[in-house]
Amino acid sequence: MKVTLEDIKKAAENIKPYIHQTLLEHSASLSDLVGADVYLKFENLQQTGSFKIRGAANKVSSLTQQEKSVGVIAASAGNHAQGVALVAQKLGVKATIVMPEMSPLIKVASTKRFGAEVILKGSAYDDAYQTALELQKKHGSIFIHPFEDEKIIAGQGTIGLEIINACPEVDVVYIAIGGGGLLSGIAIALKALNSKIKIIGVQASGADSMARSFKSKKLVTNIQKVSTIADGIAVKQPSDVMYSQFISKLCDDVVTVNDDEIAKTIVLLMERAKTVVEGAGAVSVAALLSKKSNIKFKKAVAVLGGGNIDLNTLEKVIDRGLQEAGRLARILVSAPDVPGSLNRLTSIIAEKKANVLQINHNRVSDRIHLRETLIEFTLETTGPAHIVEIKKSFEAIGATILE
Repeated sequence: MKVTLEDIKKAAENIKPYIHQTLLEHSASLSDLVGADVYLKFENLQQTGSFKIRGAANKVSSLTQQEKSVGVIAASAGNHAQGVALVAQKLGVKATIVMPEMSPLIKVASTKRFGAEVILKGSAYDDAYQTALELQKKHGSIFIHPFEDEKIIAGQGTIGLEIINACPEVDVVYIAIGGGGLLSGIAIALKALNSKIKIIGVQASGADSMARSFKSKKLVTNIQKVSTIADGIAVKQPSDVMYSQFISKLCDDVVTVNDDEIAKTIVLLMERAKTVVEGAGAVSVAALLSKKSNIKFKKAVAVLGGGNIDLNTLEKVIDRGLQEAGRLARILVSAPDVPGSLNRLTSIIAEKKANVLQINHNRVSDRIHLRETLIEFTLETTGPAHIVEIKKSFEAIGATILE
């Protein structure tokens, strides 16, 4: 496959009727945390809530009338699904989408809302992909690959044009890697316009096949399973084509972030940038904040790839993110089982100006003596130092901290 800057410029014209030119904004809060200028590319505010509509629009709109007449089929964890479904609907093309069974409900519902037939199959993208290929052979539909396609890559690359137009002095760009289409397109555009710009790919540590491949300088395919809250980039087996032709050549570094770092970043972006992103949309900022790469820069762009996070998942992520930031604490103590024991502990919490969210009291446990009781507090706190202060005060009155 070959994608050029001219292909990306043509794609930018092709997809105009279907997309928003999203904001690139400086973040003072993130800049202070990182110690350099940080800009956010808000693709979570794109049509369908993800960058994926760019590639889908470029591909589906380029089909011949005969190809459109037989319909299209795609495999997706959700964002590619919505992009293909919406563009197909606008062009009057029948769309069938195969999605993993554990896809977020918001992505499944939105894909159906855009008129596509949705089939749920398998535990990860790779399983859905195999099913989609089988259906494509059976029905003769046009397969719309989420990343191994020149039109798709060129469509995603239009983000690169927008980045450099809005911030010509950018030094480094952090981009999530699932299959690799987003990074490949953006990197082709940016490096063609300024070869000094550094590209850092980011994966979730629970789905890190491309990161492993980059570090070992050869394709790593012995990944048995994936497990991450960043479902949009949960690809088990890396593409040989994407690795050998794009990722290995275009990336200056590939790093990983874990689910705790992703959750913490989702919460931080909600508070500081007033924006909601999904796990895959947060990894770029998570890597930037955790300084996973040694590449130096003065101006960085982090691409927020998508914002389609299920509300049930968001609730869990907020709890995890607050815990990681020290804003939510669960403290388990053993205390003497005597009148006034609980009152003394809650008085300390009030004195230290923490907020009690929940208390669990358990007198029957093999972890304590007969004259002790287990008490678990869930508290709102201001940070790690606040938690330490509360624990020391608990210990000062004879309580034992167990967790």
